[in-house]
Amino acid sequence: MVAPSPYSLVATDLDGTLLRADDTLSERSLAALARAGRAGARHLVVTGRPAPRVRPLLDDLGCTGLAVCGQGAQVYDAGADRLLWSVTLDRELAETALGKIEAEVGQVYAAVDQDGVDGLTLIEPGYLMPHPTLPALRVARRDDLWCAPISKVLLRHHTLSDDELAATARSVVGSLATVTMSGPGTVELQPCGVTKATGLALAADHLGLNSEHAIAFGDMPNDIPMFEWAAYGVAMANAHPELKAMADEITTSNEDDGIAVVLERIFD
Repeated sequence: MVAPSPYSLVATDLDGTLLRADDTLSERSLAALARAGRAGARHLVVTGRPAPRVRPLLDDLGCTGLAVCGQGAQVYDAGADRLLWSVTLDRELAETALGKIEAEVGQVYAAVDQDGVDGLTLIEPGYLMPHPTLPALRVARRDDLWCAPISKVLLRHHTLSDDELAATARSVVGSLATVTMSGPGTVELQPCGVTKATGLALAADHLGLNSEHAIAFGDMPNDIPMFEWAAYGVAMANAHPELKAMADEITTSNEDDGIAVVLERIFD
């Protein structure tokens, strides 16, 4: 008799983790997730992408259940195409936070993800999308970013590294917002106290699951709260050093099916 797996919840980031560089899913990864599903484990996507940018990938995964989107600001029901839970970033606080950051580092370039299942990604002049395959609407001026409720702000700087920009932002933003780095090229402001872990905990509770039986996969510092929440954290070979330092295991890269390598062993 095969011993049951200790994990009933598999939480995976997307970019740099489950997805390859061309935004595709490998057949091996899909097969490994299916194997985990047959063993009784639930798969939850936990991503910085907002719900509208996740829907096509959930279709590829055959997912009709829940997904955690927007760095934890959204819990999305793919089958019903609705948000079970969402929290927005106050736009006045976001403007204030941007002003504090620019007072330290000079001009930054900003984008926002609007709230809702049909929310747009708006980018101001000078902002370059780190994922050119993702749709975005360029606006004429920064004030146009605040035309509707938002889940987060994305920041870029023309000379500072992501680590440098994130460190400065954290030092001046305080309780105005939570600063995360999900890069490369992506430093973000989201509602204060909201992380991937808060969204994951809500989704898990909705499914009757808990952290004691969760395994999480990621590649960037924004995955640290998720690793702190889950019983076991697996960093990809291509992961940021901060995440590797706290991982329980380091697998192969996203290009080399690192998630599948681990799931095939666990759900053998």
